[in-house]
Amino acid sequence: MEYRRGVRPLCEANTDATPGEGGVETIEKVSQHGYIHRKDNYLKRLSRIEGQARGLQRMVEEEQYCIDILTQVSAMTKALQSVALGLLEEHLSHCVVQAAAAGGPAADAKVKEASEAISRLVRS
Repeated sequence: MEYRRGVRPLCEANTDATPGEGGVETIEKVSQHGYIHRKDNYLKRLSRIEGQARGLQRMVEEEQYCIDILTQVSAMTKALQSVALGLLEEHLSHCVVQAAAAGGPAADAKVKEASEAISRLVRS
């Protein structure tokens, strides 16, 4: 199975195999990520966070008071954490649950992947 760098397979195991370049079989995933039903919500939140980042840049350019900048950094960090927790919840309730129901090595890999993601979030 081929994946481009940085592109992960979708959650469900439903696939359609098609002959690929050089006789290599490529897999087309037919499912969607668990967060897709709230995609617009996530995009709006990320746009707001993007605006916060631009505001922080402006504050530094204008040499505003350090504590005011740090307060805004804290607000932006909290907003990003909120998005991350929402995505994590979607991943656990959709992707991990489906993999666990299917069982086997794929389930173990999905649980390990989720555990590593949780570990990264806790450290950040």
